Amino acid sequence: MKNTRLTLLALGVAVTGFFSFMNIEGGSIKGTVTPADGGATAWAVSATDTLKDAIENGAFEITGVKAGTYTVIIEAKAPSKNTQKEGVVVSDGKATDVGEIKLPQ
Repeated sequence: MKNTRLTLLALGVAVTGFFSFMNIEGGSIKGTVTPADGGATAWAVSATDTLKDAIENGAFEITGVKAGTYTVIIEAKAPSKNTQKEGVVVSDGKATDVGEIKLPQ
């Protein structure tokens, strides 16, 4: 009986240790920008996190995004103007597609 308890305790400690070092995958935010050559950088901003990705050929994907609600800001090249999309919800392990974001002139 004593050996069983020690074995269960050791197993519990091992399992707890294993799960404490697991990396939560995070999600991503992706989309496109029109005109394709008008965007420079895509930003994802929340109350606790700020991430960015370069826009290439009118497309972006910000990875490693923690679950939560973000504002996506597109930093534009002249003559286009910066724009933003609010309320973008990200879940762990999921890609959130914001679709096409049109840059104002």
